[in-house]
Amino acid sequence: MRAFAQYGYNLITGVGFAQEPVIKLVAKDYPQLHFVLIDSFVDLPNVASLLFKEHEGSFLVGMIAAYKNQTGTIGFIGGMDIPLIHKFATGYEEGARYVNPKIRVLKNYVGITDTAWNNPGKGRELANSQYEQGADVIFQAAGNSGLGVFDAAESYKKFAIGVDSNQNWIKPGFVLTSMLKRIENAVYSIVKEEVEGNFKGGMHVYGLDNDGIGYALDEYNKHLIPDSVIEKVEQARRDIIAGKIKVTDAMAQ
Repeated sequence: MRAFAQYGYNLITGVGFAQEPVIKLVAKDYPQLHFVLIDSFVDLPNVASLLFKEHEGSFLVGMIAAYKNQTGTIGFIGGMDIPLIHKFATGYEEGARYVNPKIRVLKNYVGITDTAWNNPGKGRELANSQYEQGADVIFQAAGNSGLGVFDAAESYKKFAIGVDSNQNWIKPGFVLTSMLKRIENAVYSIVKEEVEGNFKGGMHVYGLDNDGIGYALDEYNKHLIPDSVIEKVEQARRDIIAGKIKVTDAMAQ
């Protein structure tokens, strides 16, 4: 990060909350340069902090999971047990209960250190356990550990839900949908502001209302979700944007 600053790059982006202490240090030393931080906040005028309403998108895929559910049980597997991932879990559970108030939601986390993001074997082990307990859809927000969840879904002939990017293609027919975190849209908007001379530091929040969050529907999964379900999910999306549905932000508690 400091090397980029020394070379004089005028917009430097750090991806992930782990970059927060680095950007906080370097941005102070180079106040003439602009920085972007994704998934955390640094209170400096030359840092644009990009935050996302993951709970809103998780609510929608939770609805899809509940509509597809046939056993009365679904699951969630997070990577690192931290408040950011609790946002995904809480939104998912609320979306599922919006459809079926009595649905059972199993929740597990891979670990409590950074290694939790890169342990697909543990992800598969947790998914195996949840499928054995009756879950027929599991939403994973676990980084590379989530690949193990996809393997388990294929093995058990059940469904998994992807996260962040469109992961429907990884195990076609077994990935019900993916909760999209549209980081590309957010970063593009900041780059555009920089190019046009309108860079603004501070907090920038992206949700359903400004195409920062969504869910994936494509050739790999459109046959898995009935049009009637999509209509209900789209109505909920509009209701969330309008404030008619309030989704809990677990990080704001």
